[in-house]
Amino acid sequence: MSDRKFVHEKLSNAFSQLPYLPRAFSLVWQAARIWTAWWLLLLVVQGLLPAAVVLLLRALVDELVVIIGSAGAWEEVWPLAVLAVFMGAVLLLQELLRGVSSWVRSAQALLVQDYISSLVHRQSIALDLSFYDSAEYYDHLHRARHDAGHRPTQLLESLGGLLRSVITLVAMSAILIPYGWWLPLVLIVSTLPALFVVMRYTVREHDWYMRTTAAQRKSWYYDYLVTAREVAAELRLFDLGRYFSSHFQSIRERLRTESLAILKNQAMAAFLAGLMGLGATAGVMAWMVWRAIHGGASMGDLVLFYQAFSQGQGLMRTLLENVGQIYRNMLFLGNLFEFLSLQPRVTEPEQTTPVAFPMETGIRFDKVEFSYPESERYVFTDFSLDVPAGRIVSIVGANGTGKSTLIKLLCRFYDPQSGRVTMDGVDLRDIPLGELRASISVLFQQPVPYQDTVNENISLGALNSSPDQSRIEAAARNAGVDKIIENLPAGYDTRLGKWFKGGIDLSVGEWQRIALARAFLRSAPIIVLDEPTSAMDPWAESDWLRRFRKLTKGKTVIIITHRFTTAKAADTIHVMDGGKIIETGSHDELIAIDGRYAQSWSEQTRRPDVAT
Repeated sequence: MSDRKFVHEKLSNAFSQLPYLPRAFSLVWQAARIWTAWWLLLLVVQGLLPAAVVLLLRALVDELVVIIGSAGAWEEVWPLAVLAVFMGAVLLLQELLRGVSSWVRSAQALLVQDYISSLVHRQSIALDLSFYDSAEYYDHLHRARHDAGHRPTQLLESLGGLLRSVITLVAMSAILIPYGWWLPLVLIVSTLPALFVVMRYTVREHDWYMRTTAAQRKSWYYDYLVTAREVAAELRLFDLGRYFSSHFQSIRERLRTESLAILKNQAMAAFLAGLMGLGATAGVMAWMVWRAIHGGASMGDLVLFYQAFSQGQGLMRTLLENVGQIYRNMLFLGNLFEFLSLQPRVTEPEQTTPVAFPMETGIRFDKVEFSYPESERYVFTDFSLDVPAGRIVSIVGANGTGKSTLIKLLCRFYDPQSGRVTMDGVDLRDIPLGELRASISVLFQQPVPYQDTVNENISLGALNSSPDQSRIEAAARNAGVDKIIENLPAGYDTRLGKWFKGGIDLSVGEWQRIALARAFLRSAPIIVLDEPTSAMDPWAESDWLRRFRKLTKGKTVIIITHRFTTAKAADTIHVMDGGKIIETGSHDELIAIDGRYAQSWSEQTRRPDVAT
């Protein structure tokens, strides 16, 4: 591609980014209105002060020449002293405003960073689970999180620098025009090579960043593996530290080499562009000296011209750098706005149909067809299942048969491609999302160990109802974790986990029971338990099962489990295989037909360790 075509294409791309400017300014304004107003006022004043300095400098030099050629009488020194005081005041004001401006920008930046982080958090919460199945989404999220903290303020600072430079440049041009109308044109032409360098390498840097996002995420992943507590034991046992660290270093070395190569080429191109600018400065200064020699300019004129032209050229370079920074930040902000514009696939119904609880008929999966995003394999095809209201239903089967997917469809984390899931005949897509999810309490297969107190861990299950201590303790008793909590150093006020000082870690089974207490606290009419006893020892499981029916009386319960001793507690057991129900009945009925369930039951009762 020719340089002319390259510049034309990239300038076109730059103009296509202009819509991001008002959006970026709007974000900053919403986050820090007062600070932004002060920032704009400071920019205007700071833009005018350099022109005032140049004008005062010319007057000072001319007065000094007069004094040198005279006897130095007070009448002649007095104007110089006044000018010197004014010059000192202006220079002092410049320094003062520089400090004030830095303070204002810092306050503005902190507010903007927090505001944009809240937008990223809000969008992450709003998007449904299907986005987490896409590597492209993780690239979007990585770029948005990377850019959210600093790009808007960098863009604002570049815009501020651009505005300040334009104001000063206009003032300097007004000073230069009396010496030659063509001088501002020379300023502009002498900086065109720098514009080309800025545009070319700004685009190359952005293209490189976009191209290496996956590699940067991978380096972060290896860094996590080497430093995270969750991986620490296995890392040491299998001596994986050096392996992961070498992968991290290898990726970082490649990224560093590519980045430095771009910077080296940019530095060389910028040097050549700078030489052209110096040539233009030398030419116009030679012309001005020639005029001074022939009486066409005073010594003050010569000083003013040099200051105005050299500062003007410096301002043009700064202006172009600001344009480059603006373009660069707009390209990166495109990533942020692209992330913020993502729309969830699971949406609120246009016309809602509430469901009354307790249910009358129950839950039905009706001829459901479903596959995960970006997957060609269907988990369910023409799948049907009934869960009667107020009954306990257990679903058993090998891994990968679709048991946990049922939970995700029931909670409407995903919508099926065809068929429907209903509650009392009402399609879940017609029920308000908040009402639907509030009616379901789930113990997930991998419960989250929140790094907070026991009280906080359990109360997270019902924040909307502000549970009191008695409800929290009742939920702990129902989950069989109350005795464990009583033996902790500060009881329910004990901090769990090792992320923060003073935290106490729990075993996998104990964490699971804390999560079970959280699920029971919700007091939802529908309870879904995914492997609720998988981390319990046989004694704890037996104790919990004895109380289970009393705890769930009047509720609709779905238990997903590999343990047939747990499944046995259900009114109805469904055996799944290959995304279909292959056997249904009570425990005794399934044993009687001597099918898959009976065979698995026999194996587990002969070898209890298989169940654990």
